[in-house]
Amino acid sequence: MTLQINGEQRDLPDGLTLPGLIEHLGMKADRVAVELNLEIAPRSNWQDVQLKSGDKLEIVHFVGGGILD
Repeated sequence: MTLQINGEQRDLPDGLTLPGLIEHLGMKADRVAVELNLEIAPRSNWQDVQLKSGDKLEIVHFVGGGILD
């Protein structure tokens, strides 16, 4: 299937759920926020989200930092 992720077309295996996509991309689920087709995807519903060709996702990856002096 073809998904648009952060503005880029990507060919991915069929049948991915949202958590499966995050794992496929090598991201940690607890460090990302996802918008699916212009709506925020609540983390509590991710397991139920079956992705389909043509879906548009924006994935934001949070990065922690240290203390600045």
